Amino acid sequence: MPEGIVMRSTGSWYDVRTEGGPPMQCRLRGKIKLQDLKVTNPIAVGDRVRFEPEPDQHNRGVISEILPRHNYIIRKSVHKSAFGHIIAANIDQAILIVTLAYPRTSLGFIDRFLVTAESFRIPAVLVFNKSDLLDEKAASYQQDMAELYGSLGYPCLLTSTVTGQGMEQFRETLQGKTSLVSGHSGVGKSSLVNSISPELRLRTGEISSFANKGTHTTTFAEMFELEPGTFIIDTPGIKELGLADMEKPEISHYFPEMRDRLGECRYHNCTHVHEPGCAVLEAVEGGEIAPSRYHNYLSMLEGDDNRR
Repeated sequence: MPEGIVMRSTGSWYDVRTEGGPPMQCRLRGKIKLQDLKVTNPIAVGDRVRFEPEPDQHNRGVISEILPRHNYIIRKSVHKSAFGHIIAANIDQAILIVTLAYPRTSLGFIDRFLVTAESFRIPAVLVFNKSDLLDEKAASYQQDMAELYGSLGYPCLLTSTVTGQGMEQFRETLQGKTSLVSGHSGVGKSSLVNSISPELRLRTGEISSFANKGTHTTTFAEMFELEPGTFIIDTPGIKELGLADMEKPEISHYFPEMRDRLGECRYHNCTHVHEPGCAVLEAVEGGEIAPSRYHNYLSMLEGDDNRR
């Protein structure tokens, strides 16, 4: 049975790339839809699938099997709280494009994204975009944030498509990998990709004057090949990022600075909130863990719905 990779998902049809054959447009076999899957999308971009060509239908097929994923990244469904939505599957790294203005990406959103990537052991990269728009004070703050996350093991790039800052490093970061490129609407995902691969002509949008928020230009998740062996998955702008498939006791394991202190607390089941002899609380008080990171940990622990 032929196999392929899902390059684009519209929710009902899937563009499947095959090896040596033509691209196929496939639908999903009904019995897969009826499986008890707690996700709103049983198939995601990046999935490897088996399909059966439809007789008398040119380049059409029916997906009959989803092959095992080696990883995926998921968020809580915005519309169905008990369900997750798979953002992408089988990726080498997750790249979060953030902006400190026009629009602003909150540290809470950044930390939720990093925790989600950590939970599936997916390397994450932060790209601080639109550096040309920052005044001296904001640029200094951006540098502080890059140094904070860099010290935790997350590569950080400062980029601008206007000045060309960091564009060569961005290209090198993507080289030879399958990368999820994500972030809020308006942070410049499509402009960044267009700068290094203008032939893709990804749609770009303007920032609305209301609350400096971006307008959606990507409607469906889609994978593009920048060059042989280098792929990106462009996703619709994420407004909220709720944690999915995660138990409260494990959240601290996905903060590297807390994970490094596992076993140092007095109690083995320490929640790092109020317990005496807590190594994490001591590190926060001693300035070894950033207050913003600890605050966002508490927010996740409490299941705070403010996921922006």
